[in-house]
Amino acid sequence: MRPIAFVTLVLMGISGCGYHTLGAATHLPPDMRTLSVPVFATHTEAYHTEVVMTEAVVRELTTRTRLRVTPEAMPDADAVMHGVILKETAAPLTYNTSTQQSSSFLITIVLSVTLTGRDGKILYENPNYIFRQQYQSTTDLPSFFQENPAALERLSRDFARALVADVLEGF
Repeated sequence: MRPIAFVTLVLMGISGCGYHTLGAATHLPPDMRTLSVPVFATHTEAYHTEVVMTEAVVRELTTRTRLRVTPEAMPDADAVMHGVILKETAAPLTYNTSTQQSSSFLITIVLSVTLTGRDGKILYENPNYIFRQQYQSTTDLPSFFQENPAALERLSRDFARALVADVLEGF
């Protein structure tokens, strides 16, 4: 019985479980050490969205990889990630019938992201990321608090998690 158990354990160890360690993306070049993430470009008139989105991506890459991530354009970086905010809208979702005002909104952001190696080869590209986040509007003026920045923060974290997972896992 012991030899069978031993052989079973050895075979399980050799076969592996399919998981990989943090930052061990097999489809990125193995010699990649540095990644430059300049502030995303924007084709919208929304203020500060590109900075919030870029900071979230840099934070997520720093957390989930062993790469040295820089938030500015570096000519000697092993790869550069460019993002473009193509569209940003905030649309009313619900209305308060007593005040005749919108009571909740939906922010929608459409982005394009490209990861390019030093040699110019595209390592990852998605021209159509779409992310949405809902927020409630405050109708009581004395306690008014602008909710869309918090919704944008949540949206940027969701986007950054999805983007980094896509880049690391190759989907």
